[in-house]
Amino acid sequence: MNKKIFVDANIFLRYLINDNISISDKIEEIFKKASSGKILLITNSLVIVEIIFVLESYYDKYKKEIEAAILKIINTKGLEVKDSGLILDALNFYLYKNIDFVDAYNAFFMKEYSLTDILTLDKKRIYFKMKCH
Repeated sequence: MNKKIFVDANIFLRYLINDNISISDKIEEIFKKASSGKILLITNSLVIVEIIFVLESYYDKYKKEIEAAILKIINTKGLEVKDSGLILDALNFYLYKNIDFVDAYNAFFMKEYSLTDILTLDKKRIYFKMKCH
């Protein structure tokens, strides 16, 4: 059985931004090990949320650039992204609707678990919920 390693957002961000060649090269070597099946990398939706937040708020990336980055992560060979289906659905809404990623993710999470009601003070979320039904 391959060694399983959880990957945090800062690893993906350093690799995507490539602002420190030495670190990026080390990360690329780890990704190559995963790609060859020597290790299994695992991450989750909260890491994806953090990546999106940082790319939006700190690096001022456009949604299309963020989509490309997230798709690159999800399609990395040897990397298992938990809830990747929900992430992809939410990413599509985030990109083409005027909604933030977390709200989009929550809407698809609700759909996945057959939840039809939401308790929130966020008027945008209530409006989005009504539009989805």
